[in-house]
Amino acid sequence: MRYLRSLALFLFVVALPVTLVATNVRFAADEGRIYEYGFGKYDVEARTGFPREEISRVGQELRRYFNNNEETISVLVEEGGQEVSFFNARETAHLRDVKDLFQITFRVQELSIVYVFTYVVGVFIWAREGSLRRLATQVLAGSLVAIAVILALGGVALLGFDRAFEQFHFIAFSNDLWRLDPRTDHLIQMFPEDFWFDVSMLVGLLTLAEAAVLALASGLYLGLTRRRLTVVLTPSQQHA
Repeated sequence: MRYLRSLALFLFVVALPVTLVATNVRFAADEGRIYEYGFGKYDVEARTGFPREEISRVGQELRRYFNNNEETISVLVEEGGQEVSFFNARETAHLRDVKDLFQITFRVQELSIVYVFTYVVGVFIWAREGSLRRLATQVLAGSLVAIAVILALGGVALLGFDRAFEQFHFIAFSNDLWRLDPRTDHLIQMFPEDFWFDVSMLVGLLTLAEAAVLALASGLYLGLTRRRLTVVLTPSQQHA
């Protein structure tokens, strides 16, 4: 039973930072304002040759695709008086891989949220096996893990994002469909590497801020309750 409790605690400390990171990734994948920010900053109209309205519509279709059950995406645009597919076959195949990766991230986020909630309710509310101080200590530990991981990854990204981004693709994908030509492929024209650097920094900063708030709240609670315990203890109890 002791080993099960230790395992449950370990999973909680891991699940907390996973929840924060996966939630922020999901937010970035679904937030239209992030797409629009990138379209404006990196002048996607000039890169693709399509008006901003069309690019925004393609972005909406992508967000819908990442969350639906469709296997492939097909976005038609008008070019030279004819309707053509905005993405070519290679881009469409890569987007299927990207969707699979997002879907895995979304499921991990959901499972980690369920685990964190179940752990807190099961251990501290239903079974009453721990105090709020114990919960605060565990939340503090999970928050510090999140901060350490994000700072480490942020350091790697700042020292060489190009290399880190390439290694990520080697790990995440089993093919080379992600190798696109910025001169002809609309997907990389819409989302250049600098855009992904911006998104990575945003996810990292959001996670750092959230983890810092949790760590600060937990630390303050531990500090305040420790003082209260010291006050209510008698001298003999303090030396016991």
